[in-house]
Amino acid sequence: MKHFDYIFTGTGLSALMTVYKMVLSGKFNDKSILLIDENTKKTNDRTWCFWEKNDTIWEDSITQQWDSALFANEDFRRYLDLKPYQYNMVKGLDFYTHAFDLISKQENITFVNQKVLEIEESENIILIQTDAESFSCSKLFNSIYNKQKVENQTKYPVLQQHFIGWFIKSEQPVFNPDQATFMDFSVEQRGNTRFMYMLPSSRTEALLEYTLFSHNHLEKAEYETEIKKYIQNLGITDYEIIEKEQGSIPMTCYPFWKLNTKNVINIGTSGGWTKASTGYTFKNSDKKSSELVSFLQTETDFTKFHKRNKFWFYDLLLLDILDRKNGLGSTIFSSMFKKGNPTLIFKFLDEETSFPEDILVILKCPKMVFIKALFHVIFKIIK
Repeated sequence: MKHFDYIFTGTGLSALMTVYKMVLSGKFNDKSILLIDENTKKTNDRTWCFWEKNDTIWEDSITQQWDSALFANEDFRRYLDLKPYQYNMVKGLDFYTHAFDLISKQENITFVNQKVLEIEESENIILIQTDAESFSCSKLFNSIYNKQKVENQTKYPVLQQHFIGWFIKSEQPVFNPDQATFMDFSVEQRGNTRFMYMLPSSRTEALLEYTLFSHNHLEKAEYETEIKKYIQNLGITDYEIIEKEQGSIPMTCYPFWKLNTKNVINIGTSGGWTKASTGYTFKNSDKKSSELVSFLQTETDFTKFHKRNKFWFYDLLLLDILDRKNGLGSTIFSSMFKKGNPTLIFKFLDEETSFPEDILVILKCPKMVFIKALFHVIFKIIK
């Protein structure tokens, strides 16, 4: 059985960001690192988006950027000037290629294309059994999501951001390549939080995603029927589907950090690195991976890594509302974006605002709904 200093079970966004930054730091060249994943990461399996003011180390992975965005519902349309932010799209394959181009050149890092079957932890060593062989390590970074553990508890609401997206090419030049559609709630809500998300790359090409924040998935045909309706409403009569994607991202404030031990840390979705109130993952993982790499240079006890902040509580309030009254999502987001400062809202969603700035955003939301949620959370969840 081969022993490693560090093993990563799962090589998704969070793991690759962390390992990539470990390499860039130059502080871990003497550490043996193993990456284990049953997926070779050679397909375009997802799309991430994030907003940023400055260039990042992921610039080579960015496919498209926008300086403005549309927010809409059945009553109004607002065109948002995002400056000084830019809204960025990253295709999964471009990110994987960028990350592995550096990682694969490191003599101390090994990747195996195997399925993790079991993880067993003792006091000073962790054993990993795959479908092909066994490994051991001193420190484990796990990003394999434990769906059952999270969804079988009732203390913290668990919703899903679930979607199907089509990359299409239209015969009619109907898209504005300079403007993303951030959220379009003009689609029929049907008692849920439903919106269309659109990222154009040219006058004739765009990614359209029919997205819900709710508990239950739909039949595949329902997502695709709604995408077809939206395409038709855009005035498109002739188009081809270039590529499809689908996904489901858990939205929860479940305290994942409590599952960490001295030598095992859960990262990515498994560690609560997804932004609970929006499902955005890229920016949060970028921040958390940087924090983790810095942590590794001075600390050895993973139970000390996480610190809960005020934004965790804000997210918990929103999820409590959507958990009990799922149809209120359009009302809440529309209240924020109808007259709110878009750059301040994005700063707030990035968890970078001061408390006075928090209040400016929160006051745009329906007050009574959040006051009721506050009392419900205090008595049901915080106690």
